[in-house]
Amino acid sequence: MHIIIPDDYQNVIRSLPCFQLLKDHQVTIYNDTVKDISTMVARFKNADALVLTRERTAITEELVAQLPKLKLISQTGKISNHLDLAACTRHNIAVTEGIGSPVAPAELAWLLIMNAVRQVPQATEAMKAGQWQTNIGSTIHGRLIGIWGYGKIGKRMADYAIAFGAKVMVWGSENSRTQALQDGLLIAESKAAFFSKADVVTLHLRLTNSTRSIVTASDLGLMKPNAVLVNSSRAELIEEGALLHALRLGRPGFAAVDVYETEPIYDKDYPLLQLPNVICTPHLGYVEQHSYELYFRKAFENVTAFASGTPVNIANPEVLQI
Repeated sequence: MHIIIPDDYQNVIRSLPCFQLLKDHQVTIYNDTVKDISTMVARFKNADALVLTRERTAITEELVAQLPKLKLISQTGKISNHLDLAACTRHNIAVTEGIGSPVAPAELAWLLIMNAVRQVPQATEAMKAGQWQTNIGSTIHGRLIGIWGYGKIGKRMADYAIAFGAKVMVWGSENSRTQALQDGLLIAESKAAFFSKADVVTLHLRLTNSTRSIVTASDLGLMKPNAVLVNSSRAELIEEGALLHALRLGRPGFAAVDVYETEPIYDKDYPLLQLPNVICTPHLGYVEQHSYELYFRKAFENVTAFASGTPVNIANPEVLQI
């Protein structure tokens, strides 16, 4: 099979031990990103299979309609809004799902909280500029950590917070709140109370039609002037433009962000990068050695199984009946 792997920004996929799984196939890797359909069609037109890195590559009806040779899309992790599964099915393209892990994303989210609360990046940059002790951060101990979304990552965040001596308050679906209550955590009586009481709000929701723009400008305006908003899940969970506006108004006082509406970002003048009260990281949540090996090994195993005529982990099995 001719396998194409787009959007390998860091040029690391060939270095993964699991890459040897594809040794019997022709593999083309692109180390940049393109958004226009015509260029994507030109790159992918000879592919039998695509292997995607999480949600970096948008798979749309317009794209797959122009790729008659494509038989398989192997996803690292689970399918999300970046891929139109129905369109793939209409064009007889099988889609395989992989596996994920909450470990690296949860650790990155906690790292962002620690850095934002203690203001470590600001102090480091000041020292590089010849300044000394320019700011006073805070400890986590005794603070109220608000976690929106109590799934695998949210539960790890709660464990981290408790280990550091913080209190935990959960908001989310009824199931999330019920589970959190059973685990002995605090439950916000309302969304307004969640935002107004928390010293740190960290978002751990999947992006769906119901969660898109679920955090509004009004919600952010309820936060304390010294509170921190952390978003390492999806940028689109927050109403477009609301976070930038809220930070300029001083509620919340700080933010730490790992996700953006359009990625990658190479613009040093990107608005959030201009604010001294914001920490920006380049979507590092899943970008970690063990996670890459885990995700790509399963994605490559799905490719080789499909190539050998024994497909597994097919998200749209109806295409195999055609």
